Amino acid sequence: MTAAAQPIAVDKIPREGKEESQLQIVGRRFRRHRLAVISLFVIAFMFALALLAPVIAPFPRDAVDIAVSARPGPPGTMSSAGQIHPLGVDHLGRDLFTRVVYGARVSLTIAFVVVILSELVGVMLGATAGFFGGWLDSIISRVVEFLLSIPTLPILLITSSILIKTDAQLPVPAFVTNGVSWMLAAPVQEANKVLVLMFILVVLGWTGAARLMRGMALTLRNQDFVEALRAVGASNTRIMLRHIIPNGIAPILVNASLSLAGIVIAEATLSFLGVGVQEPTPSWGNMLSTAQSYMFQHPWLPLVPGIPLCLVTIAFNFIGDGLRDALDPRLKR
Repeated sequence: MTAAAQPIAVDKIPREGKEESQLQIVGRRFRRHRLAVISLFVIAFMFALALLAPVIAPFPRDAVDIAVSARPGPPGTMSSAGQIHPLGVDHLGRDLFTRVVYGARVSLTIAFVVVILSELVGVMLGATAGFFGGWLDSIISRVVEFLLSIPTLPILLITSSILIKTDAQLPVPAFVTNGVSWMLAAPVQEANKVLVLMFILVVLGWTGAARLMRGMALTLRNQDFVEALRAVGASNTRIMLRHIIPNGIAPILVNASLSLAGIVIAEATLSFLGVGVQEPTPSWGNMLSTAQSYMFQHPWLPLVPGIPLCLVTIAFNFIGDGLRDALDPRLKR
């Protein structure tokens, strides 16, 4: 007689490893890039400071300390009320730490809003040009080539000086202006000028995303899955929005992360030259512009806005490098 078959414990049956999703693969690859992960924490910290600026700022944004006005004060300067200015005061007696955190809110808001809008415009126009082709592709491509052929900085300087110095206002609904005013933690009058600057940067900043998405659409529109979708009756609009754009979004994400650093630098450059964010609205650029007049007597003054500006720019670039490596399908799993 053979021995009775012993039941096999279910928990001893070897199980195959669970298949990772594409998002998990991308996340694992991104975590390998240590500088990108550190940079992500730096941006999150800066974003938290900017968001909590009205709460953590020790003084009102434009408050002038009459005891130390008319001259910059070093870090640790005592206010007339007995409070300490942790990063010192500027030439008007305004607290620099307060101005820096409010400036972070302004600079990061401009960067994120401009990049989101310009990438959306570029993706839609690029996908339309690449997917439909023909005369539509020719018109959009010629517009892109024209915008890329002109020098960006002089155009930015000219248009900014004309529109901002003349107090021009965009014909936008009141809720848009109020929303920007809330994001900047600034009055509506100041938000109007920042809206003009955002509009200029968006108009000149969508071309890179359009070229990338056009190239992806030209490649994807001839794939077998597109023909299969047409065979089952899917419309061109549905194919483009639901399949072409999502399958070609990887280089757009990398371009957007790198563009954030470019917009921060562009805004700081325009504000430094006096045609960007205007006083009394603080931004890192106009704080640097003010500091240049006192930098030889007070060499620490440009470092106050300069260090966070450099940190944010470098962090965005490292995040872009990490995303590029994580989204590259040629890399090993």
